[in-house]
Amino acid sequence: MAKKWRYLAVLFAMLPVMALAGCTSVNQRANTQDTWQRIEKRGKIVIGVDDSFVPFGFREKSGRLVGYDVDLARAVFKQYGIKVDFQTIDWSMKENELRNGTIDAIWNGYSPTAERAQKVAFSRQYLQNAQILVTKKADHINSPAEMQGKVLGLQTGSVAATDLDQYPHVLKDRIKNHQPVLYDTYPSAFIDLNAGRIQGILLDQTYADYYISKLKDKNDYQKTVINQFPKDSSVVGLRKGDRTLLKKINAGLAHLQKTGELQRLNEKWFGKKSNYLGPVNHWR
Repeated sequence: MAKKWRYLAVLFAMLPVMALAGCTSVNQRANTQDTWQRIEKRGKIVIGVDDSFVPFGFREKSGRLVGYDVDLARAVFKQYGIKVDFQTIDWSMKENELRNGTIDAIWNGYSPTAERAQKVAFSRQYLQNAQILVTKKADHINSPAEMQGKVLGLQTGSVAATDLDQYPHVLKDRIKNHQPVLYDTYPSAFIDLNAGRIQGILLDQTYADYYISKLKDKNDYQKTVINQFPKDSSVVGLRKGDRTLLKKINAGLAHLQKTGELQRLNEKWFGKKSNYLGPVNHWR
């Protein structure tokens, strides 16, 4: 019996070491392994999405996934004869899902930040954006200063959350308890905004414009661009080891720009004639 307890004690002592070794192995694979041949062989790539994030990727009433990034990803991989499978994920865990190999890419209104760059490689930028504050007109809140003592909502793991923390003087220092209410999805935040449980939502302008335009009470909302935050953009997030996949996506986007397909999709989803495509990111 004594030997058994000694064995268990040694085993439990080793568990943290084993877990650390496993984490190191996952990180090493993510940073060094090029998976393009595997993707090409199976003829399929798995892309992680938040399926409530209009207009980038969302479910119609029928359950079918549609959206700007859905169309764009399919158009890129059609060039290589690769089928796209979209997998709904917890957005706050998106980088972990990518590095663990559950998904091959994050493509859903995903923005590059310094914090994300430590773990993830970025494609070239294909859409420009901004962070805005959405309030109810009846509350007469037209600037960050007027959120003093008010309750702010935003999505967990969003660029809005990053900007709020990096530039606290703009909004975080003003709101109640200096902390926002966090939501898994923005529709939940809008429910609380309409119920008066929060007084503002910080989110992407593209999302807000599209989402509000579909609401019956769309004229009840005030949208204020937060100019003190840096301009936002959309990219594809990849494992650092996937150098070939990165090149394929960048080349595919460039081809869509050249043929006018990128502009057509921008007009379809945003009503804009933009054919913008940013420079190729240096490998990190």
